[in-house]
Amino acid sequence: MKPTVFITRTLPESGLKLLRDRFSVSVFEKPEPIDRQTLRQGVSRADALVCLLSDRIDADILDHGRRLRIVANYAVGYNNIDIAAARERNIMVTNTPGVLTNATAELAFALIITLTRRILTADRFTRRGQFIGWDPLLLLGDELAGRTLGIVGMGRIGRSLAEKSRAFGMSVVYHNRRPLNKETETRLAASYCSFDELLGRADIISIHAPLTAETRHLFNRATFEKIKPGACLINTARGEIVDEAALVEALLSGRLKGAGLDVYEREPAITNALMSMDNVVLLPHIGSATVETRSNMAVMAAENVIAALEGRKPKNLVPEMALP
Repeated sequence: MKPTVFITRTLPESGLKLLRDRFSVSVFEKPEPIDRQTLRQGVSRADALVCLLSDRIDADILDHGRRLRIVANYAVGYNNIDIAAARERNIMVTNTPGVLTNATAELAFALIITLTRRILTADRFTRRGQFIGWDPLLLLGDELAGRTLGIVGMGRIGRSLAEKSRAFGMSVVYHNRRPLNKETETRLAASYCSFDELLGRADIISIHAPLTAETRHLFNRATFEKIKPGACLINTARGEIVDEAALVEALLSGRLKGAGLDVYEREPAITNALMSMDNVVLLPHIGSATVETRSNMAVMAAENVIAALEGRKPKNLVPEMALP
């Protein structure tokens, strides 16, 4: 009898085919997030689970997966999974690191340009028929050359964004749990600084840190009081890193000039006040949404499952799995 793989959403065919060629595969095919009862039922018959970041995989779900050998998260982050509970049950957990680096960095830069050049405001202005001819003062934005980009979290995505910013003549400061080596700093033309110093220096702050107990609500009322007046905030990392109520206050007060968000504190819910602000760009969590990236993520998740079910160590075990 073939091992069974349960998948919580339809994935690109590149990954599905790899799994269907080897295992019995069941997919929750509805467009909305899977409900808890269906998830319980799915894992109860599965040897492997492929899930999304939006699926909460806690002890309750894992207890229903008595045959589970692996939870393969179709994402880089895995804060949706109770890692300790998985380890207690000898269930491997994997993710999809590296593959979405460029796509997410590109989207962060797209948000930066959209905000600073007022692209969405100009688009709406034009569509409403308000464009009656060139005007010297019409929809003036800000150039990026000479501006300081502050990157919070200098992992793969943060470093990719730093590389891209050089082409636009920006200077880069960053804050990370630990500084990069000097060779990498030189290559990126990036300088390490404290978090508070970054807040005071950066014209644009882009978040690329993981969600942890330390980073949850890292951007709060006290943080926004320290930010350079007129700065812009970009978040393509995790929504809970930003206290949205405090973000709204900073935008309304003018302390922040604008914000570009791809993720939200209570996703998919979005704080109502943000929806009506012209200086805020809102995207539906599409940081990795390119054909190439989503396909590669599906292949990576499938390869992790194949390795586990064939008795091999998956390539992308999350670091906590290696702990004693």
